[in-house]
Amino acid sequence: MTPNELSDRLWCFAARIGKVVDALPDTRLGRHVAGQLVRSGTSAPPNYDEARVGESRADFAHKVNVALKELVETRGWLKFIIRAQLLPARRIEALVEECDQLCRILGKSVSTAKAKPKTCVPAADSMTNKQYSILNSQ
Repeated sequence: MTPNELSDRLWCFAARIGKVVDALPDTRLGRHVAGQLVRSGTSAPPNYDEARVGESRADFAHKVNVALKELVETRGWLKFIIRAQLLPARRIEALVEECDQLCRILGKSVSTAKAKPKTCVPAADSMTNKQYSILNSQ
């Protein structure tokens, strides 16, 4: 999946979250959950897009991790909606699965970005004689 495809997928997810928010009951609990869900469920795409233009690998990892944390919170609120029977489970289950998949994708991206880059030892033929002799004498 390309970064653009992942961004599009995150934005589609956020739009679907918006529809769930609008469908929640107009009760004290429904309004509270709606407020929490609209914040967490729509913040992953802009955080991911900002990460894509990060200033460094660490900046990228940090911003993708923020997007991941928001998705984890969103998954919790979606599960709460099912448990509290605020909406039918059949309406939410596919969205929970999409959230799980997005969490796995972003989680892998964070771990890859945080992994130390492999250091390369130059090939012997690219070394000067002095460098080569130092390596061999050790």
